[in-house]
Amino acid sequence: MTTNRAVAYKGPGKVEVVDTPYPEFELKDGPGVNPANIGRKVPHGAILRTVSTNICGSDQHMVRGRTTAPAGLVLGHEITGEVIEVGPDVEFVQVGDIVSVPFNIACGRCRNCKEGKTGICLNVNPDRPGSAYGYVDMGGWVGGQAEYVLVPYADWNLLRFPDRDQALEKILDLTMLSDIFPTGFHGAVTAGVGPGSTVYIAGAGPVGLAAAVGAQLLGAAVVIVADLNEDRLAQARSFGAETVNVAEGDPRDQIEQLLGVPEVDSAVDAVGFEARGHGAEAAHEAPATVLNSLFDVTAAGGAVGIPGLYVTGDPGGVDDAAKVGSLSLRLGLGWAKSLSFTTGQCPVMRYNRQLMQAILHDRVQIAKAVNATPISLDDAPQGYADFDQGAARKFVLDPNGYIADAA
Repeated sequence: MTTNRAVAYKGPGKVEVVDTPYPEFELKDGPGVNPANIGRKVPHGAILRTVSTNICGSDQHMVRGRTTAPAGLVLGHEITGEVIEVGPDVEFVQVGDIVSVPFNIACGRCRNCKEGKTGICLNVNPDRPGSAYGYVDMGGWVGGQAEYVLVPYADWNLLRFPDRDQALEKILDLTMLSDIFPTGFHGAVTAGVGPGSTVYIAGAGPVGLAAAVGAQLLGAAVVIVADLNEDRLAQARSFGAETVNVAEGDPRDQIEQLLGVPEVDSAVDAVGFEARGHGAEAAHEAPATVLNSLFDVTAAGGAVGIPGLYVTGDPGGVDDAAKVGSLSLRLGLGWAKSLSFTTGQCPVMRYNRQLMQAILHDRVQIAKAVNATPISLDDAPQGYADFDQGAARKFVLDPNGYIADAA
């Protein structure tokens, strides 16, 4: 039998590369698998040999112990792979295809999927709408930071790259289609970014940088990226974004220095629930800070996109409210300014094909923008540690040597 190795969460601050079962066309019991999903048949699935799989900031929340993820959970929801086996119900996906896997698992059959709301599929997670690979409370679909991974509903979920050689040549760009590029772009779209917009993006991690690139693609006049980490801010400046260091004070004042007015047309929260304060409070966690700041700096009638992750269970929350995802928001301010905001998982399939075309036709260099850095599967624990320390990099795992061979 073919062996399989994967990156698993072993407890707060610890990940390991472990031996794990080779995928089958059936969900088995294991860490994080919803009991109602055990034994679920997957004749509509495909088994992939992983080409690339990325470390995500959402993974980092689990690894820090800031969710209810169980020890032993195989991580990884940003997956690109080669199809090596298909189930009997698969009609269009073929062995040998190089494909991108949306991090949202979607059936393609339910009402939400048919309406394009693939981030909240009704059929793949018995607990709640929406699912993802290798993620807490998402149904227990095994993660893809592994040599091999199972993808259900393959004909619906998989995005096939039209040319194998071109795909491998551009793999560091194309690997971003599984999550962060569509997610950042979704943040910009839902914030109402268009030609001539002024945009403020909180967070210069990979999703924030992807949102900045997305805003540029959408025609923004000025894109401002804010963070506490100077290395990450330098990365934002490398492709033309303006920057604000929120450790230096109120972003409203710094925005006014850049634009002549203290407000922007559109704003994006790419930070999420582990937000810190601004100015003198930057050393302390304050989970409502970013959202309240965005309500403050967004002009009346504007919009806020919120791709940053918020959870319903945070054992490390700063208070009892934060531990259940309850934040003290200035909703009255948002209401008074007639702001609109959009939360939740990005429906990746709404954007990934178009963004693939932008990559293949050299309209965007997302890998360069997020400083994509390939590492081996065995180096994943060090990659997690470096990312946790604020490295201005997007770590891309190469479990089967495809990236090294292409280089």
